[in-house]
Amino acid sequence: CLWTLAAILKETLKDAPVARAGALKKLLAPLDAVLEGFYSAILLHHFDSHHYTSPYSEATNNLISFIDLLEALLVSRIELELPLRCQRILFLKVSYVLNVISSSIPYVIKKKFILLLKKCVLYKSREDAKSGSLFLQTPSLCEDMLALSNVVLQVVNLTWLNQIPLSGKSSYFGSSETAPGLESQGASDQTVLRALSLVVLKALEFKIHNSATEAEIK
Repeated sequence: CLWTLAAILKETLKDAPVARAGALKKLLAPLDAVLEGFYSAILLHHFDSHHYTSPYSEATNNLISFIDLLEALLVSRIELELPLRCQRILFLKVSYVLNVISSSIPYVIKKKFILLLKKCVLYKSREDAKSGSLFLQTPSLCEDMLALSNVVLQVVNLTWLNQIPLSGKSSYFGSSETAPGLESQGASDQTVLRALSLVVLKALEFKIHNSATEAEIK
């Protein structure tokens, strides 16, 4: 079901521009509340269970299909003047994704979620893309990006980054030390390192630009 919905979304985005918005609204509006509930139910799951120990398990594959759907929802957002809740959910409830990334889930899932977060912080509405402005003008996107930035900066201010592996091996963001009993294997995943760094920097940039007082900026 997840795969089918993501595939239909992607195909709809290939339609003629005039037809896209109507088709997307017709497809997603009845599913809006369902998809939000689904997001919460799936990502609040206990990911430390034995079902997720293998990157090839059915549970892991289902989660990958869900990430593909979230990405399709993010891409489809540009077509609607007022995005639906299911297209905003990644921004408004980003803490769920951050919790999954720091869980003991297989590295392939962590990496896909981190790259999805990177797409979120780089996202621009059609109006913002046309204006060429460095800062977002669309109210709903500003609100969503601020919500995402606040949560990202809160967890980064704690110890969240130190829990994020930079490879499928034993290299971590917070240190290059090898876990006890393991030999150091391979270099850090530069794609993940760049993506994580960009997410933090963009969150900081957006927060500073939208802070009311000098004290808040500091």
